[in-house]
Amino acid sequence: MTRDPHQVLLRPLLTEKMTELKEAQNKVCFLVHPWSNKIEIKRAAEEVLKVKVEAVHIINTKGKRKRLGRFEGKRADLKKAILTLKKGEKLELFEGV
Repeated sequence: MTRDPHQVLLRPLLTEKMTELKEAQNKVCFLVHPWSNKIEIKRAAEEVLKVKVEAVHIINTKGKRKRLGRFEGKRADLKKAILTLKKGEKLELFEGV
C-alpha cells in the first residue's frame, strides 16, 4: 500500500544534535509515520521537499512510562528518519535566520 507523501513525513525534528548533523554532515531529521519504510520515506522527501536523498536511516523509539501519583500513563512510540542529502543539496525549511 502506498501512502500519500504528505502523510509519511509528519514534521521536522529540530534539536541541538540535529542542527549539528545538518551543519557538519548535511543530514536532516523528521518524525515519520510509524508504518512507513525507507523507500516510502525517500520518495516522500524527494517529492514533497524537492531535494535528492542519498540515504535514509530509521530510529524507532519506545514511549516512556510516566506516573503522576497513583496514575500511570505511557508516552507515544515514535519513528524518526535521518535523511542524508546529496552534495550541494540544501533544504530551505531548515535554513533560518
